Amino acid sequence: MNESMEFGSRRIYTTMPTKLRSSLLPRLLLLSLLLLLFYSLLLLRRPIASSNLVSPPPCDLFSGRWVFNPETPKPLYDETCPFHRNAWNCLRNKRENMDVINSWRWVPNGCGLSRIDPTRFLKMMRNKNVGFVGDSLNENFLVSWLCILRVADPSAVKWKKKKAWRGAYFPKFNVTVAYHRSVLLSKYQWQPKSSAEANQDGVKGIYRVDVDVPANEWINVTSFYDVLIFNSGHWWGYDKFPKETPLVFYRKGKPINPPLDILQGFEVVLQHMVSYIQREVPEKTLKFWRLQSPRHFYGGDWNQNGSCLLEKPLEENQLDLWFDPRNNGVNKEARRINQIIKNELQTKKIKLLDLTHLSEFRADAHPAIWLGKQDAVAIWGQDCMHWCLPGVPDTWVDILSELILTNLKTE
Repeated sequence: MNESMEFGSRRIYTTMPTKLRSSLLPRLLLLSLLLLLFYSLLLLRRPIASSNLVSPPPCDLFSGRWVFNPETPKPLYDETCPFHRNAWNCLRNKRENMDVINSWRWVPNGCGLSRIDPTRFLKMMRNKNVGFVGDSLNENFLVSWLCILRVADPSAVKWKKKKAWRGAYFPKFNVTVAYHRSVLLSKYQWQPKSSAEANQDGVKGIYRVDVDVPANEWINVTSFYDVLIFNSGHWWGYDKFPKETPLVFYRKGKPINPPLDILQGFEVVLQHMVSYIQREVPEKTLKFWRLQSPRHFYGGDWNQNGSCLLEKPLEENQLDLWFDPRNNGVNKEARRINQIIKNELQTKKIKLLDLTHLSEFRADAHPAIWLGKQDAVAIWGQDCMHWCLPGVPDTWVDILSELILTNLKTE
């Protein structure tokens, strides 16, 4: 190729050597290929969504749907687990449809949820302890934990030290998991009236609740645990404390005036207990507050012949009818209590364990009439509050274990 360049009035013609042209073209092609390869590698490094993977936070494990899969792996434990509580051992009590109940799998929206690996969990929790504090629904939760973790350490033994109601020690990993029964969280005690006084107004006595004093069952043990799960709610109703035996609230040793109704009392107790936890429980302790486990009484409350003999989970469009407080149904307590808890904890360093929504669907998974004793239903009515084990609490374990391990990794 000839090119001309002018210098003043002189024009000089130059020629690009053929050899130079032939060597430059492959280099340009190679450079282009390298740039294309680099760009492709950048694209490959982007995360790929998969329903089979457990997504890291902020994956919302609490929102999703139940999917029926008859090929779902069997539960990790059976009726022979030594940590069972009789009334919840639905396999031993021959509850119907247990295979169907445990064929439903919780699938979070937009991410996956793996079943807990008990060995992996205990290895990562080696030399650490997990504590539950609250009412019998936390005990229900605990029993599921103990039976599942025992798969990794069959030498586990019962543990009831430090005022624990029940628990287990897993010697292979030096891990303790235990439950401290404290239904109101605050200290409360029965103060009876004399017979003469009771006959005058029908009040047999009062339950004095010191709203600013944690119950003895857990006040001195929080430093022992590396993970704590609190709850309270099922005892905050007039079915537990009727007008003949009411709750009366005290603060700084004196009755609160004007007197509080039961939900006002719960709100004040919650404020004081959360303040105590924030102040006294070590900052390094991982703290959760489990929201309400919903009840599924149909046709009446537990003491009004209420029943839960349902064969499948509720549909999404049925949930508000069952649980919205505006409908004033017998199961309205869960959402009402939850709102009080959420309002109190929204600025606190206590994580919400919101298992309510996923559990609202499972009207089919309670012990109901299969309670292990012939006269239990006649005395107590159907159990539409606690859960069959194995059952729904096993999914709670999957979720909580994932959250615990995720937080351990980020410490």
